[in-house]
Amino acid sequence: MKISAFKTGLFWILFLLLLIFSWGYAFSEKNSVVEIYKNATAPFDDEKSVDSILLIPDNTVPVETKYQGGFFWTETRKDKIERFKCSECHNNKDVKIARAAEIAHGDIILDHGGQDKPLSCYTCHKKDDRNFLVTEEGSKIDMDHSYQMCGQCHFRQKKDWVGGAHGKRVSYWAGTRVVKTCTSCHDPHSPLFEKRWPKTYSPPLVN
Repeated sequence: MKISAFKTGLFWILFLLLLIFSWGYAFSEKNSVVEIYKNATAPFDDEKSVDSILLIPDNTVPVETKYQGGFFWTETRKDKIERFKCSECHNNKDVKIARAAEIAHGDIILDHGGQDKPLSCYTCHKKDDRNFLVTEEGSKIDMDHSYQMCGQCHFRQKKDWVGGAHGKRVSYWAGTRVVKTCTSCHDPHSPLFEKRWPKTYSPPLVN
């Protein structure tokens, strides 16, 4: 009788445990991340779905190219140019300072476009309004949106940049997407990175 009662009690304990685990598994499957995305009927909205939204950093502008995730922001450019506005010097007034061009731009090394098709200043800068960049068709481009000009030739890199495969994100991963612009990493006059050793590396094994 004692053995029979023990078996009966053990059976009911195992049955209850099985019931609890089954209920927990069904609940977790229903509320899993995969199921939430499968059952979603609208695009993911960062501002509504992320618990904590940080403010967009200062000195950023909305990118005028939309991507699959909506709109995103990038760093400004004009506030990082030491002598902007360019029209303060590039205007119709006579230049009275000797060697003014060398003083203002003597540190610029133009190495862009290669030996076969080297670029000039006016390939990118609008000749009659130096505060702006220029497209191949002659349209103005605000310097804060220099990626539009870069993307005319470097269209593959721009496509990757818009999609998130090229470049670096400035802020948090969740929330509004804010990324570095082309000139945040590349010198616009000499954009090619020089070959260099990694800053950190694994030392060779010594026998």
